[in-house]
Amino acid sequence: MATLDDVAVGRKSRRRLTGYWLILPGAVWLALFFVVPFFTLLASSLYDPSGSVLTGYSMTWHFQNFPDAFAEHWRTLWRSLWFAGVATLICLLIGYVLAYAIAFKSGRWKNLMLILVIAPFFTSFLLRTLSWKLILADDGFIVNTLQFINVLGPDGRLLATQVAVIAGLTYNFLPFMVLPLYASLEKIDIRLIEASSDLYASPIRGFFKVTLPLSMPGVVAGTLLTFIPAAGDFINAELLGSTNERMVGNEIQELFTSVGDYAEAGALSVILMAIIIAMVIVWVRTSGTEDLV
Repeated sequence: MATLDDVAVGRKSRRRLTGYWLILPGAVWLALFFVVPFFTLLASSLYDPSGSVLTGYSMTWHFQNFPDAFAEHWRTLWRSLWFAGVATLICLLIGYVLAYAIAFKSGRWKNLMLILVIAPFFTSFLLRTLSWKLILADDGFIVNTLQFINVLGPDGRLLATQVAVIAGLTYNFLPFMVLPLYASLEKIDIRLIEASSDLYASPIRGFFKVTLPLSMPGVVAGTLLTFIPAAGDFINAELLGSTNERMVGNEIQELFTSVGDYAEAGALSVILMAIIIAMVIVWVRTSGTEDLV
């Protein structure tokens, strides 16, 4: 005959198993669509570079693929990180002001403003980028206006330049910056900001001593969510740039689909991943938010 202790132990065991059953679908999803593709990519980066799509590739642990890929594409890698960094900085400046206004100044319009922030996601990423191609066209309103006020020369243009690519990256990834910032600012107790004023701190000093440090988790999360996808993006460079503005995503896409050089494409993908991971670790540690990773 079972005792009360045995019954309690059985219930605890069933509750523990229930938790495992609940996370099983998510674990299977991550294994199929993250772990397996990651190891497939890592394996392709170590293929024999003498292979091809027609003859096939063999796994030879050819680590020389990495220095070869870096030597061939280091300029594109640098350009991608530069474009992503500039776009992230612009998103931070614009996004912080917008998130601050929504969190503290919007009042009863808060929900509407949040909807407007995420409204671009209701349309295709490709369509949004094509819209920027029309906005920045040589015969468009913006270019004509800049030429009229002599910011651009008579033959000046914005499309197929670095400005166009960075503008597209900034627009497309701005919501990824605003939402984490808003979530972080919304949690700040307004009385702390008021206390800094009571202690004779100017608004600027109060911001840098109280508001900004308390919102750093949102700053870090927003910069990561913006920089990481922007560094690997290829749509904006493809549609808004020229061959001089190609990003590493364009190179990887071409190597995989057009050239068929899986070894170089895989090696370049792993290099980009390693650089981004290293930059993320450094950024998180220097910002004092190690608990985010």
